[in-house]
Parts: sequence; structure tokens; C-alpha cells
Amino acid sequence: MPAPAISRSSRFTAPPVDQIMVEERARSFTTRSLKSDAKVAGLKLAVTMMDLTTLEGADTPGKIAHLCAKARSPMPERYGCPSTAAVCVYPNLVRSARKHLEGTGIHLASVATAFPSGQAPLATKLAEVKFAVREGADEIDMVIDRGAFLRGDYAKVYDEIAAVREACGEAHLKVILETGELKTYDNVRLASEIAMQAGGHFIKTSTGKVSPAATMPVTLVMFEAIRDFYYATGRRIGMKPAGGIRKSKEALHYLVMLKETLGDAWLTPDLFRFGASGLLTDVTLQLARMADGNYQSEDYFSQA
Repeated sequence: MPAPAISRSSRFTAPPVDQIMVEERARSFTTRSLKSDAKVAGLKLAVTMMDLTTLEGADTPGKIAHLCAKARSPMPERYGCPSTAAVCVYPNLVRSARKHLEGTGIHLASVATAFPSGQAPLATKLAEVKFAVREGADEIDMVIDRGAFLRGDYAKVYDEIAAVREACGEAHLKVILETGELKTYDNVRLASEIAMQAGGHFIKTSTGKVSPAATMPVTLVMFEAIRDFYYATGRRIGMKPAGGIRKSKEALHYLVMLKETLGDAWLTPDLFRFGASGLLTDVTLQLARMADGNYQSEDYFSQA
């Protein structure tokens, strides 16, 4: 489905961001605390929202098989831990992952468009997207051209996202802004607007290859862009903070911020994901502690 038509004169604007207010509000969510049953429910919800990811040059079909097994069953069955939302791999490993996920309901995502730099001709980017979809990916995580954005060529950024959206066919598109390279909250807000207008199903903070990656203030700016876009268009856009979220407590803070900014409708894997594979280890250790009354060694759980 092509991106919706929007006049070129009006589509590249966004309201300014109050840095002090955003940072203070984001900090306020870190003071919240969930206890007992509510905490267990929150942690299990977080698992259902995780994109379990491996994006290393040394990835092999064997590593992918292990990752898919971890996605299907993060913990022994007695803990009642759900499966993750998705597995995310490079395009050439999509076929390997597909055979391990068939019939599980777990989505298969692939990065594309010359991830993580985005430095390739558009034709190459589109060919990679189409290859990943043919191999079995039902979600595509693309990177925007940050160089074009930072030099003010917003039309190029928009047009590339729209072209990738079309190349995805039925696959869902997550648009990675790489917020650590955008530098300012105003830039993050504008890039979010462009990605949503161009047809992205999700906006995503980071590749995980650049520091800083996901932060709560940046994520809040993107939540607010999604909220305002929904009010203006009636379209619900998903959100994926990625990179640097490693502790259960942090995940719960993000979920509280999500609920209080976007509401219960977004508390679903269809509209929110964590791109943080290391997070799953801490969440499973916390769930085991709450079930058994003592901390387990990481050696008792396979690593993501």
C-alpha cells in the first residue's frame, strides 16, 4: 500500500520540543514502582513485546536456531513465561529463522536498507527489502538516511521511506531514526513526523550500533509525536525503543510511560516492541526470583 498523499508544502513541519519539560516528565516515570502480581504481569507483558535480535557478522544458522528456540520458550514451562513478539535477523538468515518459527505466531523481522549505516543507493536498499520479504520476513526494520536528514533534505528521507513501504508489500515497516545521530529532540520529533507521514507502521529509536541508543526522554518525544499523529489522522503508529534497555525495572518504567502517554490501546505487541535482547535475561531472572523466592544464576537460563 503506498504512503498517503500529503502536500509537499506542509508535510515537513513539527512543533518545537521543550527540552526541560520532556526530561522532567521522563524522569518522573522512573519513580513509579510495581509490586507482586502487577510486577509479574508487567514483566510477562514485556516479554511478549520483545524483538529477540542477533545482528552480528558471526551469525550462523545454528545461532539462529538457538535464538528461535529461546523466543519460543524463554523459560522452563513451570514459570508460565510467554513467547517473545518476534525474532530479528539479517536478510540472508531469514530463511533459516523461518523454518524454526513456522506455526508459532512469532513474527520474523529483518533489518534492511544497508543497516546500520543506510549508506547505499536506493535501488540496492529496495532490492534488499524485497529479498528479505521473499525469504519470509513479515516485518522490515529500515534505517533512514541520516545524512540527508541532517542536511535538510527531508523530501529525500520521505521519498525513500515511502518507496521502502511499497517494496514491503504486506510486511510491516519499522522506521529506525537512529536518534543518537539526530542530536536534538526537535530533530527526533521532525524525523518521527516524516516517518509516520511516509507510511511507516512503527517508528524506532535506534539500530543498537550507535550510542546513545534508546533513552526515556527521546522515547517520550516519539510517543508524543505518535499521540498527536493519531489525533490528526486516526491512525495508530507503533513504537520501538531499541538498544541499551537491559534491566527489568527500566522495562517497567517504559511501560508506565507508554500507558500514561498513549493509553491502554498501545499496550500490545502490535503497537509496542522492545528492541533489547539483553533485557530478556534480566526479566527471566526476575520472574524466577518472584516465583521461587531466591535469585537464580544466569547459568540456569540460555542466553539470548
